[in-house]
Amino acid sequence: MDNLKKSSPKRTSILSYWTIRYLLIISVGLLLTALTTFWWIQQEAMSNRMQTTGLLAQEIADRSVNREGSIEISQNLGMLIEDRKRFFKLTVEMCVIITDQQDQMLFSMPPLTEDEMRHKLNDSLNDSRSPEFKAAVASIQSDGKTLGQVIVLQSKKSLRHIPQEEIIFFSILLLFLIILSWLTIYLLSRKLAKPIQKVAKAAAQISHGRYDIVLDKDAKEREIHELMLSFEEMAGKLQQFEQSRAVMLAGVSHELKTPVTSIKGLIHAVREGVVEDDEAVEFLDIALQEAGRLQRMVADLLDYNALTAGIVSVRHDRLDAVPLLSEIVYQWKLTQADEVAEPMLHMPRTPLFLCGDPLRIQQIIVNLLNNSVQAKAPDRMVQLTVELLEQQGHGMAEIRVQDNGLGISSNHSEHVFEAFFRGSDKQSTLRGLGLGLTFSRLLAESMNGSLVLEKHSQEGCTFVLSLPLDH
Repeated sequence: MDNLKKSSPKRTSILSYWTIRYLLIISVGLLLTALTTFWWIQQEAMSNRMQTTGLLAQEIADRSVNREGSIEISQNLGMLIEDRKRFFKLTVEMCVIITDQQDQMLFSMPPLTEDEMRHKLNDSLNDSRSPEFKAAVASIQSDGKTLGQVIVLQSKKSLRHIPQEEIIFFSILLLFLIILSWLTIYLLSRKLAKPIQKVAKAAAQISHGRYDIVLDKDAKEREIHELMLSFEEMAGKLQQFEQSRAVMLAGVSHELKTPVTSIKGLIHAVREGVVEDDEAVEFLDIALQEAGRLQRMVADLLDYNALTAGIVSVRHDRLDAVPLLSEIVYQWKLTQADEVAEPMLHMPRTPLFLCGDPLRIQQIIVNLLNNSVQAKAPDRMVQLTVELLEQQGHGMAEIRVQDNGLGISSNHSEHVFEAFFRGSDKQSTLRGLGLGLTFSRLLAESMNGSLVLEKHSQEGCTFVLSLPLDH
């Protein structure tokens, strides 16, 4: 046991588990999104600034032509460039070069020598020689003739530059989204963890034998409400089952002990010579009856356990219902006393074929008839009615067994099919385990049918066995 405890993994709460993992996932996701967005913003900024640089180059080219159609460098060109740099938010790393038709440098800002210009530009003087710079070129034209060109160089670093204020704003926004996402999953996990913790505590109480569980069922969430309600109902049914199990064990022990005690006492009396001759034979007959009753109770218990475990085979034969029921009732009447009147049979004139097991159907019908005899009213003879009819449009046949006995009280009618249940009025008069109706219903369901209590009153009961038709 100690080794199992040592080897068991460390458990974390659902609150910690989900919040930490969700925080990592959302942080990585937002960071990747931020990097992608940041890269896209840089590319867009470089594209837009290159367009602005091209417009500046074209404006300088247009201002560098005089009225005579020749190149003329204005004295205010430097001020114009500085003004445009401030207006378009261009950086100080920008370089403006003006050349004539013979590629001779006419103007540069900042001032450059011819060699420095050749070093900055490629041999065609239309692009930067360095990969770290980009060039915008505009031709100086007059009357369709090219007089020269304006080259504006910008470093790629400056083109991709994003102001620090925007970076700070973007970082704050990213941090806010991470915190908001974490807070959302934290509150959600906390909301889900509370009912799970309550259910876990309730389950621990049940494991210690305490079934009086009361959970908060006022949750707004439908799933949590259903969880609490279902768990509380389960606890109630477990408590009921535990009580039923205790009563069942006590009842079974008592019912099995009674015939054993009787048999032991009767045989002991014969052996010790307390009774002799005819009285001794009578005692042995009573002992045999008690042994038979004990054998039936044990058989009922074994059949019930076997059927609930699904190890009892049930056939699905084509059966002619009228002769089958007639034979079952006839054989049963032969075993009954004169105080039981001949059962009345109401059978259809046309053949009616069922799909089922004849032995199991006989077990159900005989059990219902025996129960009716046991429920005999003291002031009248037992009168039974067995009726067979077809349910129109349902593909089922009904076998109705009606008696004129004492009936079943309303308090007990809902429990008559429960295992080991017997009404309080029968517990002192009848000897049995209370498995007859339970076993009969299981047999009916195994043949794709059903067994229900349709009517119950002080004038008697009506049980209905429904079985599928075989067309």
